[in-house]
Amino acid sequence: MKNILIVLLFLLAAIKVQAQDLHVTGIITDINSKPLKGIVVKLLPTDKQCVTDANGNFILNDIPKATYQLKADLVGYNGISVELNIQSQLIHLPLTMHLAQHQLEEVIIRDKHIDQRKQNESLNVEVITPAFIQRNLGGSLMKTLERLPGIKTIGIGSGQSKPLIRGLGFNRVVVVDKGIKHEGQQWGADHGLEIDQFAVGEVELIKGAASFVYGSDAIGGAIDIKPTPLPAPNTLGGSIDLIGKTNNNLYGTSANLYGRKQHWFFDARATFQDYGDYRVPTDKVFVYDYAVNLHRNQLRNTAGNETGLHLNTGYVNDHFRSIFYLSNVYSRSGFFANAHGLEPRRVDETLHDRSDRDILMPNQKVNHLKLINHSEYQLASHRIELELGYQHNFRQEFNQYVNHGYMPPVYPAELNIPIDLEREFDKRVYSANLRDNIDLGNHSLKFGANLEQQNNGIFGWSFLVPAFNQLALGAFAYDKFKLNDEILLHAAIRYDYGYIKMFSYQDWFNSATTNNNVTVSERLTRSGDLSRTFNSLVWSAGINYNPDGGFSLKANLGKSFRMPIAKELAANGVNYHYFSYERGNAELSPEQSYQADLSLAWSNERWSVQLSPFYNYFSNYIYLNPTAEHDYFYGAGNQVFEYAQSKVLRYGGELQLKYQFFKHFSTEILGEYLYAKQLSGDKKGYTLPFSPPASALINLTWSPNTKGKLKESYFSIDYRLTATQNNIVPPEKKTPGYQVINLQAGSKIQLYGHSIIISLQAQNLLNTKYLNHTSFYRLIELPEAGRNIIISLKIPFARQITVKK
Repeated sequence: MKNILIVLLFLLAAIKVQAQDLHVTGIITDINSKPLKGIVVKLLPTDKQCVTDANGNFILNDIPKATYQLKADLVGYNGISVELNIQSQLIHLPLTMHLAQHQLEEVIIRDKHIDQRKQNESLNVEVITPAFIQRNLGGSLMKTLERLPGIKTIGIGSGQSKPLIRGLGFNRVVVVDKGIKHEGQQWGADHGLEIDQFAVGEVELIKGAASFVYGSDAIGGAIDIKPTPLPAPNTLGGSIDLIGKTNNNLYGTSANLYGRKQHWFFDARATFQDYGDYRVPTDKVFVYDYAVNLHRNQLRNTAGNETGLHLNTGYVNDHFRSIFYLSNVYSRSGFFANAHGLEPRRVDETLHDRSDRDILMPNQKVNHLKLINHSEYQLASHRIELELGYQHNFRQEFNQYVNHGYMPPVYPAELNIPIDLEREFDKRVYSANLRDNIDLGNHSLKFGANLEQQNNGIFGWSFLVPAFNQLALGAFAYDKFKLNDEILLHAAIRYDYGYIKMFSYQDWFNSATTNNNVTVSERLTRSGDLSRTFNSLVWSAGINYNPDGGFSLKANLGKSFRMPIAKELAANGVNYHYFSYERGNAELSPEQSYQADLSLAWSNERWSVQLSPFYNYFSNYIYLNPTAEHDYFYGAGNQVFEYAQSKVLRYGGELQLKYQFFKHFSTEILGEYLYAKQLSGDKKGYTLPFSPPASALINLTWSPNTKGKLKESYFSIDYRLTATQNNIVPPEKKTPGYQVINLQAGSKIQLYGHSIIISLQAQNLLNTKYLNHTSFYRLIELPEAGRNIIISLKIPFARQITVKK
């Protein structure tokens, strides 16, 4: 009996040990076997990290079975990078660090966490690193990402843009910031994203429908912005970024300061940018066939400025973390004076051309306040995550009062609306996300639920969309099953419920209406009270095949949905930015989309090839349909556009090819193609609006083996070819093809123990005059910005904090 009890106790102890997570311990010494203290040890791609003690020892706890990259860094020494395939209960690593001044053979270290992320994800994912953003800084984060295949932007001047993923944008692309869906006025072509590109970490770009993870609006894709990495324990540091651009005489800076003891940390940043009117390679544009002369090739009144304040703080240990993210992004910018409203001839060009840095009317002010808490708790095989968010997006558009239709010629003094406030949008959003990540043998399960409540108010003397409240609820389950070392199977299901309530709006002025030959003067109701509910069940299934030999395959099938937004259901007014009168349709049903994605990749020491075709079918795509009507009540005879639905077929793909000619010389080819066709409705046979033409980017990069104070230097040239876009839908115009050359160069300069990063770009090097089919200003034949030289400088600093025991 005693022996049986001993055996049982032994088995219970073994089961308990097996249930525990794995551990990695180690000791780091120099070449003389002297322990090294204060070395930061990181385990990628996780956030786990620690610091060696006085005896050079370190320990990393609670590690699931997987392959990782262990990195260790200390100022004055060469860093260590070790790939670990952790399967056993305990791993002990004796490591040796060499002084940096020792002449060692060059070792190329490749961070594999991005490749692993792509191999384990069922969707088509691109991971954009902070180094890529630093190297390709554009006018905005979305403009920076435009270099990638499948990504385009709707440009709005020099400081703002919104993303298109495979030709879909607006409310069909979700932008997630630190786990919370970013909510601005994304329905408008002239509304940019309030994101500070200096304050982002890695960015995950998901091409293709991702509704089963992110909910309704991810029917076209998602841009998931990750926070910057946590500071290492017992450190204090930061960085200063400087940037300047020649095209619009932009100057800006972003200062960062962070600090951490063992568990508590802070990370603060302040950003400021100021820019003038931007230049285009033409001296004349045509608005409504009216010739508009440009002073010194500048688009009058496109100057602006932007500030961003950020504070991240929280508590972190091996099992629990709770982090608060507070940000406030404010911008003030002008609209091209001759392309806003309906009267390009009424612009006082003498006044606007007096200075290229002032901001006159028309202009906009946008403020986006965001507070997010991310908490997670590790419990045995569960990792529970909770995100709570609050956002306040406040946007005002200012313009001189111009009466149209039955609006009074003289603005009433008694009206309780400022005479220059054309429109105001006031949005408050409350969000909550809960997820449980469970590891059960070969199954990686994820269960989640999302809640979002919006309150949207309006103000101003001009009307387009009504005030509304909106509620969205969703829940999903996702299973990733490891069939063997080569095959992963994916399956997901999600249910969503949405409710929207729109409030009636009545004009503040009288209009003449005729019924039964009787004409009366009355205030018209532009939008009535309306409530709609929506629900949908979506699914996704996929397979990843990753055999040895550098080949990988991903295939995914799924269904997605998107609920109509307030503008599509109840718009009834002039869109001054797009020269149209837009009318909603209260009977619209949610969009349903079926998609198939495939990704084939192969790589070796020199080659890397990835082909990503896709197929997409909408059973009821929502689009803005031009009619034969013209509006005379509120505008100057603008054509009326009404929201409608049709069946739509879309297919295309992206190609990425890299080849290493020599050790320091490589080339890259990025290509994309999209075809879209409406299969029903009034525009049967036509494509969809903002469908980008086929394009290719050919890159050559030289990365010389610089020595001394210069490290990681590069010289790069991009040659972009864009095809003619003849496949259009009215009122779009055909867009000629073009070729543009861009240059990049940069290096890390070792100075006083710090690595100063300098980057130089020459965009549109030859000052080519070309039209971008997806530009907001394409309708008025306005070419893209001319030559632009961009220089940026990043000066980091850091030191270890001595902890008193």
